[in-house]
Amino acid sequence: MIAAIRSRWGRFATDHPELSKFLVFFVLSNGVTVLQLALMPLFRWGFDTFTDLVNVDFRVFPIGSNVDGSQYYMFDYAAGELPAGGGGLAYFLAVQITLLIAQVINFFAQRNITFKSNTSIWRAAFWYAIAYVVITFLAAAAQGFYKAPIYELLISTWGWGGTGETIADVVTMIINAAISFWVFYPIFRVIFRQVPEQDGADERADAPRAS
Repeated sequence: MIAAIRSRWGRFATDHPELSKFLVFFVLSNGVTVLQLALMPLFRWGFDTFTDLVNVDFRVFPIGSNVDGSQYYMFDYAAGELPAGGGGLAYFLAVQITLLIAQVINFFAQRNITFKSNTSIWRAAFWYAIAYVVITFLAAAAQGFYKAPIYELLISTWGWGGTGETIADVVTMIINAAISFWVFYPIFRVIFRQVPEQDGADERADAPRAS
């Protein structure tokens, strides 16, 4: 049974190389998203339970004004529990640590499984890190539009309290993951290349070696 599935998948991958890569990318990305959905509330609980970081204001990089005229921040995590506050530094760290863990795992999984890249891992990691930082800033800027309304709706308007907060965590993480999914795929196609074996060996030889 397994051998037959592998054989069929092998033929499909040979006939449709780009589509097969996208499907593997999709499956792995969703697996990483599930990990994020599990970790983010766990980190939030840990910070809220064992630290006072939820009451530490973290609002940086002002980039304009909201509709009501108030300052708009790229990273807007006002002190205080959601939805009245923005979750403070605790929420920021929970989101960013979760994303960092997920993206490190995603890097190796996509490089080795999806794209089977044989070029320099150091060069790929360098460009991946740059892409990660850029996407983090873009996702943070976008989050300012949907984060507060989602938490307000689920916690206060619908009166779901703690359950609504957990669901809001899931929804915001899914949106973050979706942004990463559509932006990272074309980037991966560039940085995770396959080259003829001799060229791949030359690229690896250029990479720094551990002493």
